[in-house]
Amino acid sequence: MGKRFLSLWFRHLTTDYMTIRRPELHHIPFVMAVPDHGRKIITAVNAAGRKEGIDAGMVVADSRVLYPTLEVVDEQPGLAGKLIKALALWAIRFSPVTAVDPPDGLLLETTGCDHLWGGEEAYLTAILGRLEAKGYHIRAGMADTIGAAWAVARFGQGNNILPSGQQRSALLELPPAALRIAPDTVDRLHKLGLVTIGPVAGFPRRALRRRLGPELLLRLDQAFGIEEEVLTPVQPVEPYLERLPCLEPIGTAAGIGIALERLLERLCTHLRDDGKGLRESVFKAFRVDGKIMETRIGTNRGSNHVAHLFRLFEEKIRNFEPDFGIELFTLDAPKVEEVTPLQKTLWTGACGTDDPRLAELADRICNKLGPGLIHRYLPAEHYWPERSYSEAGTFEAKPASPWPTDRPRPIHLLPRPERIDVAAPIPDYPPMLFRYQNRLHTIVHADGPERIEQEWWIEGAQHRDYYTVEDETGARYWLFRSGHYTGNHAHQWYLHGFFG
Repeated sequence: MGKRFLSLWFRHLTTDYMTIRRPELHHIPFVMAVPDHGRKIITAVNAAGRKEGIDAGMVVADSRVLYPTLEVVDEQPGLAGKLIKALALWAIRFSPVTAVDPPDGLLLETTGCDHLWGGEEAYLTAILGRLEAKGYHIRAGMADTIGAAWAVARFGQGNNILPSGQQRSALLELPPAALRIAPDTVDRLHKLGLVTIGPVAGFPRRALRRRLGPELLLRLDQAFGIEEEVLTPVQPVEPYLERLPCLEPIGTAAGIGIALERLLERLCTHLRDDGKGLRESVFKAFRVDGKIMETRIGTNRGSNHVAHLFRLFEEKIRNFEPDFGIELFTLDAPKVEEVTPLQKTLWTGACGTDDPRLAELADRICNKLGPGLIHRYLPAEHYWPERSYSEAGTFEAKPASPWPTDRPRPIHLLPRPERIDVAAPIPDYPPMLFRYQNRLHTIVHADGPERIEQEWWIEGAQHRDYYTVEDETGARYWLFRSGHYTGNHAHQWYLHGFFG
């Protein structure tokens, strides 16, 4: 199936927008203008103003000779660009590939979209009906190529839908300006007596290139479908994206849930076929009034389990407000990863990090309470305790070396050791008491020292002598003396962890 494109031309973009905001301007001629060297230059004219002979580029004072009571509105800088981008984002509900066509147009790739509306004619009627209801004057063209769609939208008769493969014959009777070429190139063609595309297309290509440059040939080839032209969407299209348009607006929580479940089934089927699972997913609901509601979830390991992913979304979609109804749902997975089916043993299931239920439990906790609450750590090949571990990126990550189990380690390890005041009798003896956070702890039991040194290749490497101690309340701590004993107790002893 060949590609199909739709070009939308907003003939009076900024003046239509101003009329929507100020309905009293609807039936009177008015212009939008910007100051220029002490005078005002017209940048846009509404339909009523054009009937009076007023056009963009004229000076306001001259235009008032034609229509003395002409209304003038100051144009906001960058207004047209902001409007056309906002309209492009709105049009995503009709096609995921929607691009801005400056200064006053949109381009949509409609391949495979129209069947949801019952064909291209009904599809185009739905789009134009919505835009005209907003108050925009619009023309449209649909064809196999971007160039042909653009040409018939601006120079064709009515809203043109060119049958597949008919773009060449439809373009031959149109003027050269329909090829999206520079105005000076159009003037030169007119001087040569080439006032339609037909004679231009029949002219020797070498002569056209020599006289008019390569742009004209490129635009001809793009319009006829010889040279491919690629759209740049206003929003990048994710490789894993599912859309669900609604024939009638959805206004109930049950309807939103059914739409989400259907999208998850389609997305997860696609992911399973490719051997992947999602790590992030975004669910969007496009309301009839133009508002877009969205929520997202994350997983700790790649998942394509529909029931689990639905539970993660279920709490969040309760906040969706359908208002007058939702006309489009989308679900995409911007972050995915490879997944492999877990091998099951004969008598028991997987355990530990290989058990998918553990990852799903972590997903539910993180999506309910917030990200960053659950961490998994792996041993790192460093001696000092605060450097001997690193955070794992995924549940599937495997340690490069085993956890050391030959000596006890505290349950709570401080990220940075804290200095403490210690009273110790002689070198290599455990301390008798220490002060931490203005509280004095008397040590009743102690074990050590355990010497831990830095890596040999570190210049000026130091060592630590660690002691496991217990105070009079039964609390156990992990203390160490840094470097060799010098008698300066206050600056050599540190608390590094708690055993319970």
